[in-house]
Amino acid sequence: MAETALYVSSAEVLSICQSMNDDLEAILHPETGFAPRLRQICHDQLLDLEENRDARTTQDELELLRLERDTWGLLQAVMPARKTETPPMPTIRDLLAENPYTPTSTLAQAVLLASPLLSELVAVREWLQDSAPLPQHPEATTGYWKFTKHNIMQSQRMGGATRDNLVKEMDPDAVNRDDGRMLAADDASHEKGLSQALYGYIRSGRLEEAVELCRNAHQPWRAASIRGSLLFQWKAISNEHDEDEAMEEDFPDVWQGNQRRQLWKSTCTKAATNPHVPEHDRILYAALVPTPQTSNVLKAACRTWEDHLWAQVSVVCEEKQSMEMNRVGGSFWEGGLAAVESGVRVISAETEEIETEEWEREVRGSLEALKSVGVMDGPGAQHPFHYSQLQIILNRIDPLMDNFATGIQDGTYSPDSFEYTTMCRFLAHLCLFLQMIDIPVPPLATQVILESYLQVLEAAGQRDLIAMYAGALGDNAVERYALFLVSLELSVDIDERKLALTRAREHGLDMDRVAVVTAERTIDQALQVLPPLKGRLPSIIALPPPATDEEMFLLRSIEWTIFDDKTYETALEQANVILRYFLGSGRVQLAQKLLVLLPIELASIPEPEERATEYLHYRQFFVIWETLERVVDCQALETPQMNRSTKAAWLQDYQGLIDQAHDQITKLLTSDWLVDVDESLDRRRRDLIRIRQIFIPELIIRLHFVLFSSRGHFPGNLKRTLDLANIVADSRYRLYEDFVNEDGRRLGDYLGAVRQTILGGLEGGGSDPFRILSL
Repeated sequence: MAETALYVSSAEVLSICQSMNDDLEAILHPETGFAPRLRQICHDQLLDLEENRDARTTQDELELLRLERDTWGLLQAVMPARKTETPPMPTIRDLLAENPYTPTSTLAQAVLLASPLLSELVAVREWLQDSAPLPQHPEATTGYWKFTKHNIMQSQRMGGATRDNLVKEMDPDAVNRDDGRMLAADDASHEKGLSQALYGYIRSGRLEEAVELCRNAHQPWRAASIRGSLLFQWKAISNEHDEDEAMEEDFPDVWQGNQRRQLWKSTCTKAATNPHVPEHDRILYAALVPTPQTSNVLKAACRTWEDHLWAQVSVVCEEKQSMEMNRVGGSFWEGGLAAVESGVRVISAETEEIETEEWEREVRGSLEALKSVGVMDGPGAQHPFHYSQLQIILNRIDPLMDNFATGIQDGTYSPDSFEYTTMCRFLAHLCLFLQMIDIPVPPLATQVILESYLQVLEAAGQRDLIAMYAGALGDNAVERYALFLVSLELSVDIDERKLALTRAREHGLDMDRVAVVTAERTIDQALQVLPPLKGRLPSIIALPPPATDEEMFLLRSIEWTIFDDKTYETALEQANVILRYFLGSGRVQLAQKLLVLLPIELASIPEPEERATEYLHYRQFFVIWETLERVVDCQALETPQMNRSTKAAWLQDYQGLIDQAHDQITKLLTSDWLVDVDESLDRRRRDLIRIRQIFIPELIIRLHFVLFSSRGHFPGNLKRTLDLANIVADSRYRLYEDFVNEDGRRLGDYLGAVRQTILGGLEGGGSDPFRILSL
């Protein structure tokens, strides 16, 4: 039921966004756009499963749904920036050249706007913070180190030294000194829990909540340390104008953030790398100052793949801002008066471009390394969603699609795998989302992915949705829906096929065109699998084997074009193709089954003449084939117990059938049956020649033996066998060329049969072998 709800809800979102008529702003809206809607669907479904969880709902299912939800959140975070052009903004050099006292927050914003990659990484960091789990709140405390304080005071009252190697002082750095003294066990446990909670708040981007937690824990200096990460902001001197102008006119000297952030950063770095500082505090400082120097400490605290990604992105963002400010110099708040006096450093555009490219290459390399990073909790780096997230961040959509499509084709992503259904749904909607916002996607990979999702929908019983997804593909809609119809299994009966075809019209597709393309693709696919018509001619005397699935697939391909008379002309063309293959492979029974399916109106289609004539030739052949079968059946009815009247009636029927077979076969042999005059179509011509080589000798020999075997009842039939031999030898008809030197129906075999006829003329006595000509 949960999966069904996701299929239907996702389809509704797709329908809504497609009705927005390429309104890019609406599709990318942060609340009602495509990605946020799908994220909300996953989120609601996740909450529902968690609240109503039963034994059938596994943790892996919940985790998979969470990953899908978060990935849609990532797409909303990065795609609007990729599709929206930002207006030209002053660079950091422009700002410092105009005002060397520009606050660091304004400079940092300029650095951010100047680098699309950095802007995206900041958005990724915010996404990682928003999707981070809620931090665990530590137990409340009624005072600062109250257990340690109690022990120290107790020792002083007793006039002795502190017990249990406790600290002697109560300042925050007491535990960091070299004397190895510690806090009371309860205080130490609380300190560790507090640091871990603060790390959780910083990991989730909740800086103000972390500051409030420090104050509630009676440790305001921790709050000050955390607030030190805020960039210095003073709009009165930054030439920034926004909705807060009125407030600043009343309070022109209001400023926020850390004026000495560089000093604070250096201090935090030393604390994070100081082995004497407790590990939980070192991790906290490393999270506040993510730099290459503190990255090892920070990564040691990472447990999930998302943690590793957040740590790496945070390091990149912090370093890029510091690097750009150091490159230009001239900032009073970073370098003091000396920096102002030295002015802004000038760097050539060529050098800057080279350095930018080198930085972007290093960033992508550092992110690529996350493909193999080990994790302690949650899905690993190789999980399909983590791979997808990394490729989205790196803006490598084509490799993402190609890799998944290749995995489907080579079996790496099997329908039996746990993530297959979810990944098909996600990637199918991702393809459609990118198409809606005009981001190119690889067409072949998109086709494979959408076909896979259509199969998922079919397996889930959601066939009503299939036409909509095929119709969502624009110019390729007919082709894609036709490919779905081709994929329908043989177990789907003709009525279900017709219903599936009708849905094409319901979703704005040209149903007739879909039918034609479906039939064409089915035939092409079948002929690629079936053995080609070449090599030795097949035997049609032996008992034929049952029809294979591939042969039935080819046979039923005609169904798509016989539902509506508008596609009868195509049906005629395809019927000829199928009949050519079946007859060319000696499968007469299958060809007869096809003929039963075909509407009688096909025989009335006059154009093109060559196609109509070929079809009529096939019908002519099957009329003869049926007549020969009736002759055999009639011959088998003869029994010694027949009375005179019964035998007379039987002889009349028998003679009539023989005459009918003789006239029909003679007419076929003396006409240009399946003779192709268009030599430009080599394959068709070869197939028709092959059919003649199979069935012309067969018809001649069968007619010969029908006449010869009936000589006892109708002596004149011996003469007819020789008349038939004259037709075979006639150079006007060149029938002898249709006998090939292969087992079964060689020309020598026929000549042997003719010799037997000559000898049969001597059965009544006499020595003249040609006496039968006068009978």
